[in-house]
Amino acid sequence: MFKDLFSLVGRIALVTGGSRGIGKMIAAGFLAQGASKVYITARKAGPCEATAKKLTAAYGGECIALPIDISTLAGIELLATEIRKREDRLDILVNNAGAAWGADFDEFPESGWDKVVNLNLKAPFFLTKALAAPLRAAASAERPAKVINIASIDGIFVNPQETYSYAASKAGLIHLTRRMALKLIKDHVVVTAIAPGPFASDMNRAARDHADEVSKRVPSGRIGDTEDMAGAAIFLASRAGDYVVGATLTVDGGVAFANAGIKGEGWAE
Repeated sequence: MFKDLFSLVGRIALVTGGSRGIGKMIAAGFLAQGASKVYITARKAGPCEATAKKLTAAYGGECIALPIDISTLAGIELLATEIRKREDRLDILVNNAGAAWGADFDEFPESGWDKVVNLNLKAPFFLTKALAAPLRAAASAERPAKVINIASIDGIFVNPQETYSYAASKAGLIHLTRRMALKLIKDHVVVTAIAPGPFASDMNRAARDHADEVSKRVPSGRIGDTEDMAGAAIFLASRAGDYVVGATLTVDGGVAFANAGIKGEGWAE
């Protein structure tokens, strides 16, 4: 009954923002569980292609670089066209590409709003829409296709940092996940989200560069690692997560929900 519960053998995936950080962790996890092809995107061709070569060499499947900027509708359509040209189906889409911006409330610029909201909230919707046909082609009642949106705990609780557009975009993505899930489950496409906490990445430089200090503010006592993020994504992408629809899985060592009442703890400290 439980054979291959977490297997991704033969599946085709696309991970946006997959050249580094959380996207790279997820791409590696999918390949480790038997995915036949994992496409990754990034704005910069060099790092994208380097990561693809490294992951292909490390695992049995193939990692393919598609260096495309998806911050615009033109870029989104270009990526979708490339996928549709190469594949007649897409089993898994991970909307991971994102941006952040911090500035004082009185100085916060429109550019810092539009850049972040467009990439973090607008792009996941329109890319999923553009890839609806290959997702539906892969989907069946016995083996649904999967869309996994990468949100953040900043969309669940209030981070004291002044990252207004980032927090709003991630909260919006969590609710968008629910709305998309309601629509697409009828086509056997399961939509879920992951809300990561502190993981080492270029976006979370504090966790990357000061892991020991950040770990003191995490109930689990450490920042997240590759296995933590890959494990969550594998669960949602595999048969194990087929009945998890519209949910946001918090992967943060307890920051968002376990901090309350712990003396001396607090994300802001």
